[in-house]
Amino acid sequence: MLTQLEERMFSYIREHIESTDQSPTIAEIAAALQIKSRGTVHRYVQSLIEKGYLERRGTGWRGLALSERVEESRYVIPLLGKIAAGQPIEAIEGQDELNVAEFLIGPDRYALRVSGDSMRDAGILDGDTVILRKTNIARKGQIVVALIDRTEATLKTLGELVNGTIELIPENAEMKPMRYAADRVRIQGVLVGQLRTY
Repeated sequence: MLTQLEERMFSYIREHIESTDQSPTIAEIAAALQIKSRGTVHRYVQSLIEKGYLERRGTGWRGLALSERVEESRYVIPLLGKIAAGQPIEAIEGQDELNVAEFLIGPDRYALRVSGDSMRDAGILDGDTVILRKTNIARKGQIVVALIDRTEATLKTLGELVNGTIELIPENAEMKPMRYAADRVRIQGVLVGQLRTY
């Protein structure tokens, strides 16, 4: 648990690191928080290190960094329970957390902005951002990024592989499935999530 001054100091240091990519000096911290004694700043910074909020990754004041635990917590949001999208249900508050980084970020993840409405019936709309896992293997029914003739990429549901042809299915009742010779299509990723802002 942080004291009020520790909380203010940590907030300032975190904002400074996030906006400038380096930690503030002892003089900058003192000036920002209107603390006259540099010894006081030093003592509180040391306390933040001991409590696991900061760590030293170099010499001098510019060597301060947010701890790994704090870095990870930037991508964790409270998961407060369930919400009905049909009939109302009893609101029961949960105590879980959702680590957005684990879900969306990783060495095999990439994002694409959706253009068009061929996947609207799957809830993927024009302007959405889709998160994909890099792979060249997919199962029937998965939503995939397919590269056609090494030039055009499309987001579609993977259909049947019949007689050497691959079916790519738009999730839009007004559009028809597309069929290509299997050697013309390369799977480049499988959908794992999507983002939309309102």
